[in-house]
Formats: sequence, structure tokens, C-alpha cells
Amino acid sequence: MTARVLVAGATGVIGRALVPLLSARGHHVTALVREPSGAAGLSPDGVVVADALDAEAVRAAVLSARPEVVVHQLTALRGPTAEGLEHTARLRTEGTAHLIAAAEAAGARRMVAQSIAFATAPGGGPVLTEDAPLHVDAPDPGWARTARAVSELERRVLGAAHLSGTVLRYGTLYGPGTLYHRGGAIHGAVARGRLPLPDPATGVTSFLHVEDAARAAVRAVEADTDGVFNVADDDPAEAAVWLPEFARLLGAPPPRTVPAPLAERLLGWLTAHQLTAMRGASNDRIRQALDWKPSIPSWRTRLATD
Repeated sequence: MTARVLVAGATGVIGRALVPLLSARGHHVTALVREPSGAAGLSPDGVVVADALDAEAVRAAVLSARPEVVVHQLTALRGPTAEGLEHTARLRTEGTAHLIAAAEAAGARRMVAQSIAFATAPGGGPVLTEDAPLHVDAPDPGWARTARAVSELERRVLGAAHLSGTVLRYGTLYGPGTLYHRGGAIHGAVARGRLPLPDPATGVTSFLHVEDAARAAVRAVEADTDGVFNVADDDPAEAAVWLPEFARLLGAPPPRTVPAPLAERLLGWLTAHQLTAMRGASNDRIRQALDWKPSIPSWRTRLATD
């Protein structure tokens, strides 16, 4: 069944992949953008303009679009900068509240919201389910704020009085527009041999191609199942595996090894956490509940080419 769908964050990494997929499925797609020029090349059925942190502007934009389903893909990340993390935290808290209020006022029936699968606390096994606690007490203030914002987003979406809600916890994205793409910060650092490998490098990353992230959002738009779902490929990998392999695939020098305590000083807390302590994400729940599976089962086939 087709629907009127509003995509907030339509110009982001996932949004740009999602809009044409929804249109191809016959949905009427309206892009919510901050600047009209941002929708260039998207070709949605409609465009509405609002700053997601402006409640009245969001309300007016959503009311004019009259969506049945609202897809929340809002972030402000162009790299793990303090400013980007702070702005994204506000989009996940204030922006989510504004979208929910506007969606309910417009009579929408459903919201699908972007979250992240790698904000879980580093406890338990190497690969965790959606029931694992979030890292709200992380030692890094910026990451603790991120985890708390994720928690608030999920609570608001799942607890909305007049909307059914689905939260998609995406794994670490790669593909066009991401840090792992050509021109991205991690791609460049690995290609130049400037991303060292901590010892031990036991942090686990669950990767996800942007295309598969968008496909999962389409499934959630068209489903009638609520809840929180990890969205990741089938090949969670320790840093000791994926980082040397990424370098090999790029034809780059093998990463040099450094003691784990030095890694944080060289790379910053978040990157060191990814390489040494992060947990992967099980995709069993979304496979069963939404009949979704990654079209790219392993990062090994396209991490170095996309």
C-alpha cells in the first residue's frame, strides 16, 4: 500500500538514497529541507522548508505536506566533531519532539526514526541485541550526551500518543557520503597509513552500506510492526580484522600498532573506543520482524570501492 511520506533529513547520506527508493515504490514523497537548494537532484514529489529546531516552522511545513508517515533521518554529522555531535543531539531531542508534535497535528499515523546501533555500553558479549543498555554514562562527555539523546529519541518515538513508531538503529555506515568513502576522513587516514591499530584492537564494528540503510527504512515505512531494530550487515568484525583488511583492499601500508592507552591520545576518545571497546549489533530481530536482510552481507566486498 502506498502512502504520503515526509522525509526529514532528505538531503543527508541516507535520505538521498531513500527518496528515490520510496518514489520507485509508488509513495508520494515530500522532502523536508532546511534550505530549498538542498533538494536539488532529489526529485521528490514535494519540498517543504523548515529548520528542525524551529517548532512553528516544522509544524507549518508538516501540516502543508499532510503525510501519513514521517521518516526522521535528521543528523548534522560530517565527522565526529564536537559541534556536529552537539547539533545532532539537539536534532534527536528537540527536533524529534517538534516532528512528533507536527506529525500528530497533521494526522500522520506512523513515524520511522533513525538511531544508532553503536551507542550501547561496552559490556556483555561482542555482539549485542536491542535490549543492551545504552552508554549513557560514557566517560567522554560528548559521547554520553549522544547516548542520552539517542535514548530520548527512542523513548519519544515509541511513546508517542497518536503515532505508531519504529526506530532503526543503524550500524556504522559506509558508502557514498560517509567517512569510509573516497574523500572521507577514515578512508583518507587508512589510505595514507595514518590510522594506527591499538593493541589490543578488540572493538567490534557492525558495518552497514547506505543502500541497505535506505532499504530498511522503506521496509519500516511499509510495515505495521513497531519497535527498535538493529540494522547491520552479517559480518561484525573486530578492529584487528577490518582495519588491516581495509588497508589491504586500498593498497595502503598495514596500520602501525600502538599501545591502547596511546591510541586515545592519538585518535581521541571516540575513535579509540570504536577500535578497542565498541560492541557489534545483532540483526536477528529485523530479519524476523520486518523480513529485511542486507543485500551486501559483508563490508569486505564494498568497503574499499564505495
